[in-house]
Amino acid sequence: MSVFRDHKIGANQLLEVIPDVLFSGLSSTSKVDHYAKVLHGKKMFHLLMYGILENEKLSQRTLEDTFNDPVFKTLFNLDKEERVRRSSLSERLSKIDSDYFKQIYDCIYEQFSISYCCSEKAKYNLIRVDSTTISESVGKLLEGMDNKSGKKSVKYSIAFDGVLPCASSVFTEARYTSEDIALPEVIMNHVKKESDHKNIYVIDRGFQSTRTMKAFTKDSVTFVCRAKENRKYIELKSLMKKNQSLDLGESTLIKDCKVQLYTGTPIKNKRGNQHYKEELVDTPFRLIIAQSKAEKDKQYWFLTNDFDLSSKEIAQAYRRRWDIEVFFRFIKQELNVSHLVSLNKNGITVLLYMTLIVAMLVLIYKKRNGIGYKTAKRRLFMEVRNLSIAMIVEQCGGNPQLLFKT
Repeated sequence: MSVFRDHKIGANQLLEVIPDVLFSGLSSTSKVDHYAKVLHGKKMFHLLMYGILENEKLSQRTLEDTFNDPVFKTLFNLDKEERVRRSSLSERLSKIDSDYFKQIYDCIYEQFSISYCCSEKAKYNLIRVDSTTISESVGKLLEGMDNKSGKKSVKYSIAFDGVLPCASSVFTEARYTSEDIALPEVIMNHVKKESDHKNIYVIDRGFQSTRTMKAFTKDSVTFVCRAKENRKYIELKSLMKKNQSLDLGESTLIKDCKVQLYTGTPIKNKRGNQHYKEELVDTPFRLIIAQSKAEKDKQYWFLTNDFDLSSKEIAQAYRRRWDIEVFFRFIKQELNVSHLVSLNKNGITVLLYMTLIVAMLVLIYKKRNGIGYKTAKRRLFMEVRNLSIAMIVEQCGGNPQLLFKT
């Protein structure tokens, strides 16, 4: 149990979700430990997890100091004589098998989802999907999207189930600057993991591709997104019912209808130049238009391929999209995901998975114990530190100074 008396869950219980058999199994089936003399996969996992929890701003230097710290070595039962340098950590992050960390992330998410999240989820399985972009100077970041400010960027696209991050991708290629490419890829990767799912994917207005909406409908992927106002469409049928309530909470229903949308089909002219021909897509969609009660001149346009939920349920589903914005703020402010510890895509991907793993530990700790984000991270690390102190005292027969003798 937790050292805080009013807590329902402690660090010990959370860390037990990561069994040693998982590490040994992945080490034997992956290439994570090939040619590694000291920084084996399990050690890197514990080093990054502890480092993210301990430091407000993680760096390769702080990871070097953490690995060489006797307290860290005692907690994770490492050889006291082992030492690493920053250069070794940098090289290891650039080459270590990132799929090893992805599989650990997937396993932990599955365990937490089964144990803690089923009763916490909303009536509908809403999956919020969005991206955040991290920029670095062009000379430093090895792979990234060039932008007008003279920097390169990487994009983190994440799916969030309302409690935990359930899928993620790191994008560095220029074409992924478009959310019409990045977000559908994350969604389809998540769909492949969940057979017979009944999820509703909630997407912000960066997603506008009619062709992708059609593909979602064909693949039975339900979505709700915010459309650009005054988007061109053909109304097929009004879905407004007689005596229907127009109250959507913070907005008022103006229109609810079945529509066809236009898309641009690329064609080449006689000179070989490409332009787009406007065509109607034969797949029908549902358009809901609402007017803000607070700002009378502001409208919200929602598009979906769901014709069963009420207009109010659709509007409320989109409002829940804000949960992922809160999650992004949490991992940026408390776990410092905006700071790039590694400057190549492999290392960035490893750090993202590790940040999401630590985020899951903190989020479950926060939710079960009814505390805030900052308090949850602080107390979780205090408990991990207390575990190491107890081990030090036990190993040294009550004299911790024996551990630090050189």
